[in-house]
Amino acid sequence: MGLLIECPECRKRNSVKAKMCTGKMADGSPCGFSLAKFSGRVWWIEYYQDGQRLRERIGPNKAAAEQRLREVLSARTEGRHIKKSPDARTLFKDLAAWYLALPEVKAKRSYGRDKELIANLLSHFGDKLLKDITPALVEAYRQKRLAEPSGRTPSTLTAPATVNREVACLKTIFSKAVRNGKAERNPAQGVKLLKENNERDRVLSPEEYARLLAACPEHLRPIIKLAYHTAMRQGEILNLTWGQVDLKEGFIRLNPEHTKTNEGRLVPLNGEMVEMFKAMPRGLPALRVFPYKGKAFGSTFQRAFETARKRAGIENFTFHDLRHTAINNWRLQGHDFFRIMAASGHKTMNIFRRYNTVSKDELKALVGEKI
Repeated sequence: MGLLIECPECRKRNSVKAKMCTGKMADGSPCGFSLAKFSGRVWWIEYYQDGQRLRERIGPNKAAAEQRLREVLSARTEGRHIKKSPDARTLFKDLAAWYLALPEVKAKRSYGRDKELIANLLSHFGDKLLKDITPALVEAYRQKRLAEPSGRTPSTLTAPATVNREVACLKTIFSKAVRNGKAERNPAQGVKLLKENNERDRVLSPEEYARLLAACPEHLRPIIKLAYHTAMRQGEILNLTWGQVDLKEGFIRLNPEHTKTNEGRLVPLNGEMVEMFKAMPRGLPALRVFPYKGKAFGSTFQRAFETARKRAGIENFTFHDLRHTAINNWRLQGHDFFRIMAASGHKTMNIFRRYNTVSKDELKALVGEKI
């Protein structure tokens, strides 16, 4: 009873004290593989239950093998049934499917985003048993993803922020699995997040805005206008319903469940936006303001935006930068920060300041000079 090491040549399970494999090759010749100098060990445990010798393959993690052996010995001493570790019989793709089917997970507003994150995780961990997923494997995944092209902008590499979201999703899956007895450990626990540098300093000039509108198809143009004038987030716009548009008062009323911060807010509409909404065929209160072919926008929205951006000849610009542009324009118009934050939904000044870009002209104005 104890730990065993699998020989990579003949697959015989040897005692941890063995320096050379005692197994035989397919042709009957002695194996003799040097186990003492081999670093890529695969660990097994061996124990007896009801007079029968049993073995379990644990994987490359010696600590996990030792922990499992302690559990088996404890269960046997206490006369409890020895249950096979779920980590030894569950594939990650099955655990991911279980997680995505949970009612509380399906109810999340970020469920669609979670599915995208998990799709990336499955490409690396999908066919692996849970016991074979180690912190070292998680780190290897991070390095692999950082070297891959970004899914949304293939010309750039995957951002650290994206990799952090994926690892955080992996950690959440395992944490919930451990609490529900679906896994025994969380290999992502303790993995530190990558340093993120996702602050952007890009605003759209009036000339660029005109070019972008001219390059947009008809169904995309009002969405761009609304983002440019109101600083609303992409999800808030695409999920906007007619019941939230109050043209009489001149506001869009966002409920807590419709915002990223889970706090409702009023978004003021200028005259151009009021006229735009009046010119649109108004639907029932529950209907979306911006459907695409009668349905909600999917991944087609991002593709449509990228196509328009490239057609307009605008570089280094994302849809979220329209929010940045709107906030910066409000500041340039002389509105105080508190009113702008109330409209944009920012809760802290630290985050809000990222959306304000002070130009060289503004700095020169402090000393009475112009560029």
